Amino acid sequence: MDLHSKILLLTLALAAATLAPSPVASQTKPGCSGSCGNVSIPFPFGTTPECYLDDSFLINCSNSKPFLRKGNVQVLNISLDGLIRVSANVARDCYNKSGLRVNNDTTTSLTLSKFFISSTRNKFTAVGCDTVAVVLGTKSLNYTTGCLSICGGLDRVANGSCNGIGCCQVPIPLGANDFSAGVTSLYNHSKVLDFSPCGYAFVVEEEAFSFSIADLKDLQGNRTVPVVLDWAVGNETCEEAQKNSSSYACKALHSQCHNSSNGPGYLCNCTSGYQGNPYLLDGCEDINECEVLNPCNGTCKNLPGRFECSCPKGYEGDGMRNGTGCQLKGQHRGSTLLATGLGLSMGLLVLFLGSTWIYWMLRRRRFLKLREKFFQQNGGFVLQQQLSKHERSVETARIFTEEDLKKATNNYDESGVIGQGGFGTVYRGVLPDKRVVAIKKSRVSDQNQIEQFVNEVIVLAQINHRNVVKLLGCCLETEVPLLVYEFITNGTLSDHIHQENRSLLLTWEMRLKIAAETAGALAYLHSATSTPIIHRDIKSTNILLDDNYTAKVADFGASRLVPLDHTQLATLVQGTFGYLDPEYFHSSQLTEKSDVYSFGVVLAELITGKKALSFDRPEKDRNLAMYFISAMKEDRLHDILDHKMVNEKHLGQIKELSKLAKRCLRVKAEERPTMKEVAMEIDSLRMMKHHPWEDVDLYPEESEQLLKQSIPSDSHCGASGSNFSVSTYAGYDSTRDQMVVPLDDGR
Repeated sequence: MDLHSKILLLTLALAAATLAPSPVASQTKPGCSGSCGNVSIPFPFGTTPECYLDDSFLINCSNSKPFLRKGNVQVLNISLDGLIRVSANVARDCYNKSGLRVNNDTTTSLTLSKFFISSTRNKFTAVGCDTVAVVLGTKSLNYTTGCLSICGGLDRVANGSCNGIGCCQVPIPLGANDFSAGVTSLYNHSKVLDFSPCGYAFVVEEEAFSFSIADLKDLQGNRTVPVVLDWAVGNETCEEAQKNSSSYACKALHSQCHNSSNGPGYLCNCTSGYQGNPYLLDGCEDINECEVLNPCNGTCKNLPGRFECSCPKGYEGDGMRNGTGCQLKGQHRGSTLLATGLGLSMGLLVLFLGSTWIYWMLRRRRFLKLREKFFQQNGGFVLQQQLSKHERSVETARIFTEEDLKKATNNYDESGVIGQGGFGTVYRGVLPDKRVVAIKKSRVSDQNQIEQFVNEVIVLAQINHRNVVKLLGCCLETEVPLLVYEFITNGTLSDHIHQENRSLLLTWEMRLKIAAETAGALAYLHSATSTPIIHRDIKSTNILLDDNYTAKVADFGASRLVPLDHTQLATLVQGTFGYLDPEYFHSSQLTEKSDVYSFGVVLAELITGKKALSFDRPEKDRNLAMYFISAMKEDRLHDILDHKMVNEKHLGQIKELSKLAKRCLRVKAEERPTMKEVAMEIDSLRMMKHHPWEDVDLYPEESEQLLKQSIPSDSHCGASGSNFSVSTYAGYDSTRDQMVVPLDDGR
């Protein structure tokens, strides 16, 4: 059975189980059509005027097929629980035996005006044995993520497994209402053509897709897959909407409101004991539990929202089937029988209480042993010994208890989530001393890296630099360690560069200040700490800004310590495509110059206002580093500058900083400057209040154009229709955490 057939069967089964509304729930307004083809259309949705709540709930029924509003997004199911299943295309990248691409469907996208892509029910998926896939969004949430699927043969490919060998998956972040996906290959599938001639990329409902080895060949016939959307009413919370009774959507008498968990708005549902459509005036009807549940052993009486059981005359009990039921009254039984019954009851009660106490004691003992086990396997005892040795120098390092962090995050409430990624979630927390902190909760733990983790905690706790996010401590009593950092309030540098409303406020002086502070922090890590530290994932999303726009280098999850007698380390390639050092990518030899290359990309972002990876640029220019170097070589710098910060008095500084960025982006690491040299050069630029370039025409015939013409800003929406490719080393940029991309095992 091919994947198309499997997905169709799973979709129909899930529709019947989860999204198929009950007959009452499918109610529509009087005189309105309740279906389009074989899809039920319950209110607040509708197909004609006066039949839907507002324009966002319009279903366009064309040729007996429902579509969202006037677009081309086909609807498969609608549920009053706040879910819609729609159809989305599959991006494919296929090659023939001559190494030529045989189709051009390498991108796919979905853009929604109102509803959001479910982050809990969908996964971005790539299938193939020579496949690089990227998905990004810019409308309501600016994000980029992706994965790499490599396999040299079928011996390590497993059915049902999407671990990066033949198939890989990453989640879609919360709050996204669009995506653009692209797929390409590293070697045109030439090494795996016999069993995997194509690569595929798509967002799909997780429960509707189960990977099979046969999918490597048979996915060609499948053109669409189901995607689940979250929908809600309006842009207000329940409390705000209830103040305006005329627009409040929960019209039914026995209905209640709850806020949407993905995006703004709210949903309605019938209260306990009622069922139906809570958006209609008489939509919630009483459930006749006596007929539906048959709960009574005696006589059942249905009441509004509930029911009652009673026993016939001459019987006693609660009448419930799962209770005491109905029994003959016991007046004829003797006092001996009564005493025996009471004694037996008391004995059972004592036995029950004793068993309960023993159970809870054993459970608490197991809990404490499990906590001690986690503490030990996460290196807790080793870390305590190291902290005692560094008692004077590591005064702020602290080992938090699990209760400390649960209380600080209100038991990890979803409302406190400030960041999510492939490797974990970051929560906002408040410690008992009122300090606001950021708590990173990982999803996986590598037991082979415990000693390295302990060393990193010790070293990072000793870092005392105003431009490095401070590590306050960790918790080791959970299955995976939790890290506690100081909380930075003003978002990431990426937000301030690429969001239109923020980038207007980011002047050239501020950009140069941020560049200088970041360079100084990296130079400190490389040369001023007791053990040099290579960050390994410098990018604009890992540079945070406080309220004074002071830069703070963050996220040391991929960092590595460099022994003093080593100049380079052989490591598993890890980082973010678009910022990744090409020499490190190909050789796996990590040096301090790898951070220099990544910082060069950040400088290019600050100068141009463009993303490190963008599908909107031509294929050869999608990688910003290559695009920037090409523009510098061809003397086209003025064409790619961020026009929002261009000023005549800054042209000399811009040109000199661009030259420095170009040196940082040299392919050979030995030809790049050190971070200390970079920091000194940027500081020199900042100190030149009256520099010698002010009266010099740096760009003959171009300065006037640069200042008077509006330079088009880089658009950062989804993938264009052009073919997607990996210019130097593909394109994966997660919003918080990173993806490990070794080429030897395909993860």
